[in-house]
Amino acid sequence: MAKEINVGIGFATGRKSFKNVLKTYMYNLKESELTESDRIKLHLFVAYDLHYENAEPEDFVHIETECMEDIDRAYFIGEKETRKATEELVSQMGMSRKEAGLLFGEGYASKRNIIVYEALKRGIDYLIFLDDDEYPVAVTKSRQTAVWGGQQVLRKHLEHIRNADITNGYHCGYISPIPFISFNDVLQEKDFRTLIEALSNDIVNWDTIKTVMKNGGVTYADTGVLVKDEAEEVPEINRAKFISGSNLTLNLTDPDRVLPFYNPPNARGEDTFLGTCLADRTVLRVPAYTFHDGFGAYQHLLLGVLPTNLSYIKADTKQVVERFYKACVGWIRYKPLYVYITDRENYDEKMAEVRARLKETLPKVCRYFGRDDFMNVLEEFEQYHRNVRQHYRDFQDTKAAWKKITTQLVSREKRKTAI
Repeated sequence: MAKEINVGIGFATGRKSFKNVLKTYMYNLKESELTESDRIKLHLFVAYDLHYENAEPEDFVHIETECMEDIDRAYFIGEKETRKATEELVSQMGMSRKEAGLLFGEGYASKRNIIVYEALKRGIDYLIFLDDDEYPVAVTKSRQTAVWGGQQVLRKHLEHIRNADITNGYHCGYISPIPFISFNDVLQEKDFRTLIEALSNDIVNWDTIKTVMKNGGVTYADTGVLVKDEAEEVPEINRAKFISGSNLTLNLTDPDRVLPFYNPPNARGEDTFLGTCLADRTVLRVPAYTFHDGFGAYQHLLLGVLPTNLSYIKADTKQVVERFYKACVGWIRYKPLYVYITDRENYDEKMAEVRARLKETLPKVCRYFGRDDFMNVLEEFEQYHRNVRQHYRDFQDTKAAWKKITTQLVSREKRKTAI
């Protein structure tokens, strides 16, 4: 008899609308016929944040019956469940409260960690992370109008994850938070390029951003990837393998090979920092796209409404400018640590370059958008630069604490097998 495959579906979310996204993926699973297999058992893990939208637990826990009929077990992780898991680490895993706080404290890295922890405890084989603003469709521009195609996301991951530690899909849609900018005498293209170079890393760079801006903020799916339909190994570049935090599957069958997420306090980049730990891990890019609805403008896709053209996202509304501002803050908060990890020998020189570029361009950005708070980006940079060595120690301590979990889980499994 074939062995059961336990598959986890993980959401680290603060949006009440995640339930609509979950419903879409459940229909997607039905369409791919995965739910008809007796071998595959589906488990839902939701780590929710009540503060993002001033929500109540019921906004995440109460999911309509039809959506849950193919889910074998569901686990909802709020503040109460997080406290309980933290106590487990201290009382059963022999951790200090500081170590437990690094793993299950604040931020989305911690929410991802507790999902992985709960999945490991429950014998999940493969865990796919999905985002609450990404949908299982691909959009291309091979004609005058947008062309849409459904994507069997989980099926593609399951085809390849057995031969990898991590599989990661592709993204299209509004991936970049940078809107279309109409340059003028206040903010010229060369100024904006200097700003992006200050914020950039191996993922965010001027060439990529310029191409996306020309498309009005839209990234279209690569038809070559869709037609070729093959997985490719993700190379290590500058001591990191680029992965994203969603459309991402972790192979949990060998806990010793599972690594934790980390981000500096109040920053993001948990996927980026995991990417710096994967030198000896097999990471595959699988041909499965998700559409990233970064500005929340295309939720009607969940109802089956497929637009023939995607709108330019222009920097002419408060919402769009605010998202760009938050992205700038988010990027600059984790840039010092990222450079410290991947290019420490040139760290001081690079930080001096970042500072000079920010001082040169941020006053122009403030005038262009009519918002003085863009100068906060420089203050955030200085703060995270000052604390980079502490953040690096926390990152190393997070990995060491996580090793205590996986060592004990492996030991328990060996004892069960022996009995």
